[in-house]
Amino acid sequence: QVRLVESGGDLVQPGGSLRLSCAASGSIFSINAMGWYRQAPGKQRELVGTITNGGRLNYADSVKGRFTISRDNAKNTVYLQMNGLKPEDTAAYYCNAAARSYSDYILRDDYWGQGTQVTVSS
Repeated sequence: QVRLVESGGDLVQPGGSLRLSCAASGSIFSINAMGWYRQAPGKQRELVGTITNGGRLNYADSVKGRFTISRDNAKNTVYLQMNGLKPEDTAAYYCNAAARSYSDYILRDDYWGQGTQVTVSS
């Protein structure tokens, strides 16, 4: 199995910055894409952005130019640098990975972390 653990969520003022981390651990054979999603109260979970193991990036329009995803393949960790935060960025942020474990080598894209809360408020 592959476990994902997010960290770095906090309360921040509008215009501020935060850096989220997501570390993968467990019986990992390989990790393909990793990504960040978020879910605000009463809303559906939405894509923030993704990064492939080759470094190809994809962002939601709402965060382009403000958020940056990066990845340390050696540490099986993905980061989300959030700048220029707005109150509408308030949500629980979840890490996702598409990965193969040593248990069966099947590529699964439904590995999720437990979420970390980001609140943007003055």
